[in-house]
Amino acid sequence: MTTGALIFAFNNESTDYVAMASWSARNIRRWLKIPVAIVTDCTDQDRTQTFDQVINAAPETGGTRWFEDYQATVSWHNAGRTDAYSLTPWERTLVLDADYVVASDQLKIVLDSNQDFLAHASAYDLTGQDNFVGLNEYGEYNMPMSWATVMMFQKSTHAKLIFDCMRMIRHNWRHYKDLYQMPGSMFRNDYALSIALTIVNGQTLEYSSIPWDLASVTPEHTLTRTSKDCYRIDYMDQEKQARWTTLRNQDFHAMGKKHLEKIIETD
Repeated sequence: MTTGALIFAFNNESTDYVAMASWSARNIRRWLKIPVAIVTDCTDQDRTQTFDQVINAAPETGGTRWFEDYQATVSWHNAGRTDAYSLTPWERTLVLDADYVVASDQLKIVLDSNQDFLAHASAYDLTGQDNFVGLNEYGEYNMPMSWATVMMFQKSTHAKLIFDCMRMIRHNWRHYKDLYQMPGSMFRNDYALSIALTIVNGQTLEYSSIPWDLASVTPEHTLTRTSKDCYRIDYMDQEKQARWTTLRNQDFHAMGKKHLEKIIETD
């Protein structure tokens, strides 16, 4: 069975996701020993030569989104991940956000699983300052969120149904937004995944997930790298005191793109 990683990368007016994905691909190969494909509209071969395969696709916008670290509203070309099943060149695929930092071999546990589909069922703030209550739920009815930041799937009827359902939700987003009474109009892969898992699993919350929570660094905290696979988070605690913590060989989701871009620029 062929196994590889898939990263979607479509630049917007603020963030160079292709550069971010290229940096991530090197980490993925180093730790997980698998090939990496990129889905992108970038046609510059010099910028995509890092990848084992380049899959050209048009960006699918999810609307606009406020980025705390940029202090700006930017375009969000991230809705195409619902097409991961049809686009992947691999039989077993690890779909990662471009801003997910691989700094260990922990995801080998996911790749070695015999499950058809896995994603994180919960995320948390690595500093402990944010309880993530609002982020781990969605809609008026506080439905539990599944995170599309990391997804593993194998070619199977079950996995195909999940992605078919996600795509159906994307195409009918206004209906599902109203059904779950979500504020705003922005489409998110996390919403589509969460709803799709509920539908495909018989309108229940009984499905397998990655057996640990998604470690996250929120945009208001400062992320720097101190050495290879070692990072530092500077933040203010509840008493407005300056604090910091370090991560060594810890995978995490860098929700603040600006800080990660600075790390990549100096690598």
